[in-house]
Formats: sequence, structure tokens, C-alpha cells
Amino acid sequence: MVATSTLKTKSNECISELVERRYDQVCIEKELDFWDHCLTEPQTNADVTEDRSCQQLAKMFENCLSRSKKTTLHCSSVLVPEKLTRRIAREVLRLASCEPCGLRGCVLFIHLELNKGCKQLERIVYDATVVPTFELTLVFKQDGTAWPSLRDFFFMGTCFAPTFKPVLKLSPGFRLVKKKLYSSSAGTVVEEC
Repeated sequence: MVATSTLKTKSNECISELVERRYDQVCIEKELDFWDHCLTEPQTNADVTEDRSCQQLAKMFENCLSRSKKTTLHCSSVLVPEKLTRRIAREVLRLASCEPCGLRGCVLFIHLELNKGCKQLERIVYDATVVPTFELTLVFKQDGTAWPSLRDFFFMGTCFAPTFKPVLKLSPGFRLVKKKLYSSSAGTVVEEC
């Protein structure tokens, strides 16, 4: 749907046409409300809304890593490159922008790629009231170049008690895999960043 100044907002004709194409009426009305709001001040409202969504997503990724360091990763801290979560959030928003319900129709699986394989950190349903239309799998990557000889020395346990928990450093790279759920002909999109 394209928002233009000639769009007749919430006209019954417009909504019934979209409902006939199997779009959810509640989703349509919310989208029209959003575009009505954006049409009054197109640049500022859209930018503020996108920026707010980006910040919320970045915070969600940071919280996931924080929770996972104790439960799944068993480390004392996770070092995240500056603006990594923000870059990922922008990519997620970009991939969600062409979906029928946008980000609200997303199920997000968060993984960490380690030397020995992948660990699932969390599964996040962005809006539980919406039937998911696509899945995104985010794979954080471990930075394997961080002080290899010193790291090996720490893991030998010669200087520290057995309760020592290593520090995990993430790489600035990540992988996003998008899988559409509503179309049998749709393929999978893999993006390496």
C-alpha cells in the first residue's frame, strides 16, 4: 500500500477491496491510521516512528544478550561492538517493511554462532495478537580474533579458580535469515552483514 495525499482514508470501498484480497481488516485499519498520521507531517512522523521502533528493537536485542549470558552462554559478560544492535534493528525493520503486517507479524529466533556450532538464545514473538507471517533468524557471531593466546591461557585455568567465567566478545558481523510463512512459493532470504 502506498500512502499519497489522494488516498481516501478509511473509505469503505478501499477497505472492502483489500479485505477481498484476504488482508486482515484490523491490520488494514491500523495501517491506514498510521498513514493518516504520517500524511500530516510526512518526514518527521515517519522518521520518529522508525527511529523509535529501531531503538526498541536494539534494546530488545541487548536485553536478550543480557539474559542469555547467565542462562545459556554461562559467561561473566558479553562485549557487543558499538552500534551493532542498532544496525541489526535497521536491517530487521527493512526486511519487515514489505510484509503484510510489518514487524508485528514477525517471529524472531536469536542464535549465537560459536566455534562448536550454534546456540539458540531466545525466541521472540513481536506481537502475540497477530498471526505470524514471517520468521527471522538472527545469528550473532563470536569474535574469534580477540587475543587468542591470552584467551587460551584463561581457559586452561592456571590463574583462576574453577568458577571463572570467560568474557564473550561478539563480532561486528551477523546473519539474518528470513522465511515467509504465508506463501508456499516464497523462498528464504539470507543476508550476511
